[in-house]
Amino acid sequence: MNPLERQLVELIRASGPIGIDRFMALALGHYYGSRDPLGAAGDFTTAPEISQVFGEILGLWGADQWQRLGGPLPLRLIELGPGRGTLMADLLRALKVLPALRQAVEVHFVETSPTLRLAQAETLRRLHPDLTPQWHDRLEPVPDGPMLLVANEFFDALPIRQWLRDGTQWRERQVGLDDGRALRFVTGPIGMPPVVPLVATDGDLFETCEPALAIANEIGRRLAAAPGAAVLIDYGHGQSAVGDTLQALKGHAYAAVLADAGEADLTAHVDFDALGQALIEAGANVAALQQQGRFLIDNGAELRLAALLRGKDETAGLTLKAGVRRLIDPMEMGRLFKVLAATSPGRSAP
Repeated sequence: MNPLERQLVELIRASGPIGIDRFMALALGHYYGSRDPLGAAGDFTTAPEISQVFGEILGLWGADQWQRLGGPLPLRLIELGPGRGTLMADLLRALKVLPALRQAVEVHFVETSPTLRLAQAETLRRLHPDLTPQWHDRLEPVPDGPMLLVANEFFDALPIRQWLRDGTQWRERQVGLDDGRALRFVTGPIGMPPVVPLVATDGDLFETCEPALAIANEIGRRLAAAPGAAVLIDYGHGQSAVGDTLQALKGHAYAAVLADAGEADLTAHVDFDALGQALIEAGANVAALQQQGRFLIDNGAELRLAALLRGKDETAGLTLKAGVRRLIDPMEMGRLFKVLAATSPGRSAP
């Protein structure tokens, strides 16, 4: 039993079972605060680490949106959960197609991990030394004003709650202890989810994520208050529905969710239906949900790949092709990952 597990056991012994959201918050706080989880030596790999085309296409999309918004300056360029800073570095390189925009952006990172903040600082220092990013623990302290906001694989790591359909009622699923004093899932008190699925029968599990709804509401508020655009990319489903999607990843393989707490990444599928409604309720103009593969192709991923292949030898070319194929292929990341885009009210849907 590791130190965090002992802490959780003592907490549950003292006050009873805890919500899955609290378990995730404690486990992920330790996990992200103590390591760089990305890459072959980590637990998972994200799209920006797979191909530079991903960040570059988002940069070109952002440049186009900025022009459609009337070119407001200065512009807050915000990334939620920026990993090693790779996506931002590639995005900024693409923004050079519009020198006025590239020179006027203010980079804001929303990141809580000290380890990843250091990696982000080093990436931008090496590739964009003219920019000095600002870091924030939450989105709220970022100054208001015109913005472009990007969030890739951010919402899937926010703490969720799980609800069990018990006849005509809902009961919250929690984390308690078994007879051997090990962590296990237990059924908690009667409650009501903040959103509910259209269809649910006895024994179904339903997941909600209040932090995600709060952040989407804040994004929508900002878009309603000043010119801007936001693009949220993650894996998940387009309609609120029942299902258990909570999972743990360790060493690029699935692990038991409650085993070795704080030493594995914990994620759950994003409910894009609920996110979109939160954005709309706050005043944003939301586009139809799109699959990642289609979004990247429609915005020029294959054209960018063709340009990168010019002058490359066979080995480098195969690597470039494999990376882009992994992003757009429906059997890889192209269909599971979705893109939700929003702009300020009164603007055309992105």
